[in-house]
Amino acid sequence: MADSKIRNMEQFAAISGISRPTISKYFNDPDSVRSSTRERIEAAIEKHDYRPNIYAMNQNRKLTKNVGIVLPFLADPFFTEIARSIEQHCIDAGYRPTLFSSHGDPRLETEILDTLASMKPAGVLLAPLGRASDKSAIEKFCKQVPTLIFDSSVDELGIAFVGSDNFQFTELITDYLCRTGEPPCFFEMKTPANPNAHRRRASYLNAMEKFGYEPQVVSVPGEGWDFEAIGMQGGRAALADGRFKTNTVLCSNDRLAIGMLAACYAEGLRVGRTKDDAIRVAGQDGHPFSSYTCPPLTTVAHDYQAVSQHAVETLFQAIEGSVSDWESTRFEGKLIMRQSA
Repeated sequence: MADSKIRNMEQFAAISGISRPTISKYFNDPDSVRSSTRERIEAAIEKHDYRPNIYAMNQNRKLTKNVGIVLPFLADPFFTEIARSIEQHCIDAGYRPTLFSSHGDPRLETEILDTLASMKPAGVLLAPLGRASDKSAIEKFCKQVPTLIFDSSVDELGIAFVGSDNFQFTELITDYLCRTGEPPCFFEMKTPANPNAHRRRASYLNAMEKFGYEPQVVSVPGEGWDFEAIGMQGGRAALADGRFKTNTVLCSNDRLAIGMLAACYAEGLRVGRTKDDAIRVAGQDGHPFSSYTCPPLTTVAHDYQAVSQHAVETLFQAIEGSVSDWESTRFEGKLIMRQSA
């Protein structure tokens, strides 16, 4: 055991030869144990480079099996789908999940964290707003409750981050669109609600340079989470103004793409990948409804199962006392080719 990393207080007690209750007492209040015992414990800490799991110290796990799930916008089908998967994993593991939505409001997000802190849950899975979040509030919360950050990373807060590889998403579908027709224009909101949009834009720019094409970014006014309306209104205006320099449009996300499909219909443009079609439209996310648009939407899909399963497993390990260095895990997306592009 001396050559391996000590992962919990029981292992540290065994290797140091000091009782588990005494060690727990020391970490809660070093002055509460005798000076000679304190010196032995501190010598063992130094020798074995042991750091206790503050969550296991500060919470009595017998008191709660509750797990909080915090989303930025529950009405977004992406978050609904991943929350459904996370909930099921929690239930299967014997935990009781409770779902919260911040509705795109940073103040509400902070209030939810305050409420959860008072409930003393076993742990929390948090998909933060990102750019709009109060980082200091999240940092404070993460010091109190085992918190797994997913979807949008906020510095290196929480026990770990789990999400999707947005750079891989956009390069994958940009490559496909370049190989199968005219290179794509990138269609986005000027003020995106989610920081993943910035990663996708940067990936598009890098991919177009890599493939030898000039990038064409079309940014339209809009902020918040009403993506379909922004995509339709902004798409119609961009089409009318001739801002799309090729006949292929890659949208920053599937919900914008659904709005763009509506814009094309309103402008009398046939969408598809045949020679009789006027324009190709593609998205990113694997929206649960993307196979039912008209025409069905070509996209890059999240691995919902892998993201949700890894997120809950990582959280449960922390709850049970496993101590690991902060780690970012990002899963690749899968290209789904349909009739729209």
